Formats: sequence, C-alpha cells, structure tokens
Amino acid sequence: MNATPHPADADLVLADIAGLLARLVEDEYGLDDVEIGMTTTFNRDLELESIDLVTLSGLLEERYGGQVNFAEFLAGMEFDEIVELTVGRLVEYVVSSLKTAGAS
Repeated sequence: MNATPHPADADLVLADIAGLLARLVEDEYGLDDVEIGMTTTFNRDLELESIDLVTLSGLLEERYGGQVNFAEFLAGMEFDEIVELTVGRLVEYVVSSLKTAGAS
C-alpha cells in the first residue's frame, strides 16, 4: 500500500487507524472482535506492548508516508502518557499532521 494524500477528517482517520489496529491485534493476539473507538487505550484495552507500537509506527508510515511521524509523537510524551494513550489522541495527532502537511 503506497502512501497517498488523505483528507484530514477525524472520522476517516479513526476508521483508518481502527483498521490498522484491528489488523495488528488480530495478527499478533488473535483478537478479531475488538471494538476500537476514540476512548480505546493502547495499553489497557488493546494490551499492546512497546514492540507493537513500533509495528504501528510502520503501519502509519505505510499509510500516511512522512506526513505522520508516530515516533516523534511518542517522543514528546512522558511514560505515563504513553501508558494511557488513547486512539482518540492518536487520531487528533494524525488529523493535525495531515492538515499541517496539506497547508504546506
């Protein structure tokens, strides 16, 4: 899948990220019926580990190209913020990144 321009719409980004996460948890943990929404946490709800965040980073880069830098996003956080990270916060970051990239 090549990175292509994407509209910076929160609902579309949520659908994209939910699809990526569903694929990740299904492949890694056999969880195929996980409901993913804005309040879903990576740690508590999806039980993702740090290596899974690395995989997610690659999936996001594959989907959005250089417009979204997940590693940079995480680097700006304290450990407890990463532990409590929600899908919604990631969606907000992606939407903001896409809008910034589209404005340049």
